[in-house]
Amino acid sequence: MNGGDRLQNEYQDYSFHSEQPTTAMPISVESEPIPSPLRDAVEAVSAIESKPPAIVSISDIHGYLTEARDTLMTLRDHPEYEPVVTVDDEGRLHWADENYVLVFNGDLVDRGPDNEAVLEMVARLTEEAPPGRVRVTLGNHEWMIMMPNKFQRVNWYSTETTNAERREYLERIADGHVVAAYDGYSVTYAHAGAREPYDVSTVNDSLVEAAAELKPAIGTPEDSAVQSILPEEYPAVLGTGDRAVKGPDAGLAWIHFKHLPADAPPQVVGHTRHRKPQTKGNVHCQDVLQDNLESAGGHGVFIETPDSLTALIREAEQGVSTHSLT
Repeated sequence: MNGGDRLQNEYQDYSFHSEQPTTAMPISVESEPIPSPLRDAVEAVSAIESKPPAIVSISDIHGYLTEARDTLMTLRDHPEYEPVVTVDDEGRLHWADENYVLVFNGDLVDRGPDNEAVLEMVARLTEEAPPGRVRVTLGNHEWMIMMPNKFQRVNWYSTETTNAERREYLERIADGHVVAAYDGYSVTYAHAGAREPYDVSTVNDSLVEAAAELKPAIGTPEDSAVQSILPEEYPAVLGTGDRAVKGPDAGLAWIHFKHLPADAPPQVVGHTRHRKPQTKGNVHCQDVLQDNLESAGGHGVFIETPDSLTALIREAEQGVSTHSLT
């Protein structure tokens, strides 16, 4: 069985119905490129601030705009926190100009009805925030924007991009607005994570190299071949797993939470759905939005400071509660 067949079989049980048009719109950001180390680590932001910023992270929005907005507003609704976003009269979110770094930890699209609106929101916040204050990590569904030939399935928002839109997404990688990982104070942020230690700057450079290799091939007879080769050339970043998709040898966008050992490097991941945030030794999973779609609560963000890692969760009845993760 080839890699494309493995990927397609793995996703046969994943069902969703997109209400969006079939044309995807990768993140459209006109801000200046983000150079390393500002691209890679909160330390670079802290170096230019009198007080270290808190990191707010959310993962696996998957096109559910209403739930994502409500999740990001949990800080506003808790008395101990300043808001990370504000809302205007038309219901759009804007950067609140507080001392935060906001990490969208992969899988912005697919499954939900508002994929374009989610991408527009992320682009708006990226442009409104100071450079390096909004970070977007590559999820496996954004991986599919890069390499859509691996999936031959209709109604997948990520795999119905045009060649021009794929190039635009690769440009967002090249200019540092989309990264493989981000280095926090005590944890790293990557969509799926890693079993072994890795250098954030190195994997981000690898993602840029992969994008540069793919971009000239898009729309040419070599396109499909390059898509097949890249996961083998950059397994730590783009690998899907040799034995099965999401297997223990998969890369930062694909490995399943069950394959991350408790003694893995300290990290915050998404990718694997849970009802509540999960902690397994050094690994903390924040993919809770989808499993709480039918509930008035349960979704939330993680907040990291130099001294703590906390989950901020909206309660089903009222209010927002905090849960220490470290």
